[in-house]
Amino acid sequence: MIDLRSDTVSRPSAGMLEAMGRAPVGDDVYGEDPTVIELETEVAGLLGHESALFTVTGSLANILGVRALAPIGTEVLCEARAHIARAELGAHAAVSGITTRTWSDPAGLIDLDQIRALIAPDLGPYFVTTAAVSVENTHNFGGGTIQPKHQYDALADELDAAGLPLHLDGARLWNAHVATGVPLADYTRRAKAASVCLSKGLGAPVGSVLVGSAELIREARVWRKRLGAGWRQAGVLAAAGLYAVRHNVARLAEDHAKARAIAEVLADAVPGGVKPDAVETNIVVVDLPAEGKTVPQVVAEAKAEGVLIGGVGARTLRFVTHLDVSLSDSRYAAEVVARIVATAG
Repeated sequence: MIDLRSDTVSRPSAGMLEAMGRAPVGDDVYGEDPTVIELETEVAGLLGHESALFTVTGSLANILGVRALAPIGTEVLCEARAHIARAELGAHAAVSGITTRTWSDPAGLIDLDQIRALIAPDLGPYFVTTAAVSVENTHNFGGGTIQPKHQYDALADELDAAGLPLHLDGARLWNAHVATGVPLADYTRRAKAASVCLSKGLGAPVGSVLVGSAELIREARVWRKRLGAGWRQAGVLAAAGLYAVRHNVARLAEDHAKARAIAEVLADAVPGGVKPDAVETNIVVVDLPAEGKTVPQVVAEAKAEGVLIGGVGARTLRFVTHLDVSLSDSRYAAEVVARIVATAG
């Protein structure tokens, strides 16, 4: 199978498995796992923050980061298709008592005018108070789009002036960094809490890292344990994360080239459904025509031909490239889907 459903399906390489096998370990609940400490220290330094916490998932890192910024009964603003609003199963409300209000942009980008209109300071006992703003970079359901640095900085400046913290869901921030050349810390320093994933394009089997101040991370560590997510000899997994950070960042450019190749094939098959020039990183979203095969039909027929893709909307397909799929595999998968879409239902 050529699996393009997500970059989360990538598997550890031989070098990564070797690093995991020789990792020194301890009990991380006691703060005694040396490999976890090494990972947290290295990522905190890369992202320009004082401290870091290794978590089992990006969703948990976001839950902990948002919870640290927004008290119970307040709200976080985010884009309508942001991961924290759409793909974390209502966790911020269910676990932390935090609601969301959203702005909308076709590519998931920052819209300062909309955000300004949404921000609600303390308006008394009848309105929810805005406690933070969350930005996703790259934006998953927007098609792997990169938040323009000038817009990101302008938002951060406004929030600083308003005394509101910025949360950065940087699950695929590595991709934005490789595609633009903007240093990782130039994004993350502007946020009070930021998360990055190790288990997507970087190829680690498990894990994300939350960064922030020492105080914020101390609190997040308590809540991680409170939510049942403390772990013991986690250094085996942290070693995979360290290998990923040290070996697999620059190669993300290869995944971006694969995504562009997919878009170029499908641009001819689905006119107006995808613009290759708009594919900035490793995600391709394709809008199917209103008439023709449905997303479930295309997904099922592609699977029958050895290609796994996902649907992220009633008429929208998603392809995500990664280190386990070659450029030729990517082109072949796109050709299969192009043929399926062109065939009458």
